[in-house]
Amino acid sequence: MSTLDLRVGLGFDVHPFGGDGPLVLGGVTIPHAQGLAGHSDADVIAHAVADALLGAAGAGDLGTWFPASDERHRGASSIGMLREIAVDLAEKGYRVTNVDVVVAAEAPVLGPHVDDMRRAVGDAVVVLGTGSEPPPVAVKPKRTEGLGAVGRGEGIAAWAVALLVRNAQPELDGLA
Repeated sequence: MSTLDLRVGLGFDVHPFGGDGPLVLGGVTIPHAQGLAGHSDADVIAHAVADALLGAAGAGDLGTWFPASDERHRGASSIGMLREIAVDLAEKGYRVTNVDVVVAAEAPVLGPHVDDMRRAVGDAVVVLGTGSEPPPVAVKPKRTEGLGAVGRGEGIAAWAVALLVRNAQPELDGLA
């Protein structure tokens, strides 16, 4: 009899404003006066989702996979990195049941971009879905009501939770 191996992962990322490039969140370029500073495109949503998936699989973290010390990753697309991680986890037999993201930003207003971000993240991890359909992805923008660095408009933070499932090997009676 085979059993399901369920694994939950939590990811978090935060970046300050001040980057040279555009503001990219969840793989979507969003009009804003400043981008986020980071080694890659500093997409905090893609980074948080990647860490949630990697944590659930016990496969390290984003910095281990794509170290900031490696110049090959300078300015890299974070949604591309997320896609690469998803392909690797799918090859190891993982599927994702759902991804849930909270993104905290005082500005810009993110509500009009939620569907695009949800779609872009889902498309990046589609190989972890069932068939050709991406797994369910929720993106919920929040404000911190002026509290902390994010509330002062110094940057953007994101948290993500992912539930992975993998079919475990059949157990044989009497064999260990």
